[in-house]
Amino acid sequence: MKKKKALGRGLEAIISEPMPKLETPQKEEINGEALERSLQEALKNPRITLWSPEAAAVLRYLRKTIPEFSISNEASKLLEKAIREKYPEIWSVVEKRLKELE
Repeated sequence: MKKKKALGRGLEAIISEPMPKLETPQKEEINGEALERSLQEALKNPRITLWSPEAAAVLRYLRKTIPEFSISNEASKLLEKAIREKYPEIWSVVEKRLKELE
């Protein structure tokens, strides 16, 4: 099977395989203790690390060819969109709780 080129594929450039549809907990099933620990860890250190030579190459190419292009900003937008779409219930609870913590 021939691999598609990543440039110009938007989110598919970072997520090359279809995301499996997993059942996610409903709002009432979210573990409150795990949520609070996760929020505190994320607030202390919001950085995550990914391993993807293809995504790294595409983002570095864009940084070299587009003035003021930010790899971090673009990767954050793409990843947040993908996570929000895949786990909308959890995203909603986290988003609400973060606003409460501000």
